[in-house]
Amino acid sequence: MQKSIPLFLVALLTFGLFTANASADQYNETVERFHKANQSKDFFADAYGFAVFPTVGKVGIGLGGAFGQGRVYKGLKHMGDAELWQLSWGFQLGGQAYSQIIFFQDERAYNDFTKGNFEFSAQASAAVITAGASAEASTKGLGASAGVNQDENKTTGKYYKGMATFMIIKGGLMYEASLAGQTFTFTPKGEAGDMGLME
Repeated sequence: MQKSIPLFLVALLTFGLFTANASADQYNETVERFHKANQSKDFFADAYGFAVFPTVGKVGIGLGGAFGQGRVYKGLKHMGDAELWQLSWGFQLGGQAYSQIIFFQDERAYNDFTKGNFEFSAQASAAVITAGASAEASTKGLGASAGVNQDENKTTGKYYKGMATFMIIKGGLMYEASLAGQTFTFTPKGEAGDMGLME
């Protein structure tokens, strides 16, 4: 175990450095991918806003963690930046990179997320909508396996306590994946600086 923790920290920091440099184009491309996906495209029409993370890196060797940097929008206006952190323990092995979007059904959900610190409960779940993967979403988490195209993926997202979450797997394989324990911090745009996307 003593050897696993340093390896885990090195891997998590590597993912963190990778996600920290997301460009404006990467945000636009990520939003476009979710907008084109059948499972998530309709949410853009009615959602009060959303948070998008172009790349979240997740690694686990007994002790697991995830990190990603994103932006929060009200409508299509960039309101601030967010960081995603997740720590977990138990049987888990591997590494994974994915994009994630969280839709806010109304102003209350948006305010809950942006009040400073927000954490998903154990009941939160996500729909995996990436091409080339099938997924099973439940209150216990989600898992993905190769070999099924996007049109065959029947996993659909729905609002839970005003939020609906979708993931697109970018690479890697991990035995365990879950939203439980994902923690978010929000920095308003005035404090984070003007990033110039989707103004």
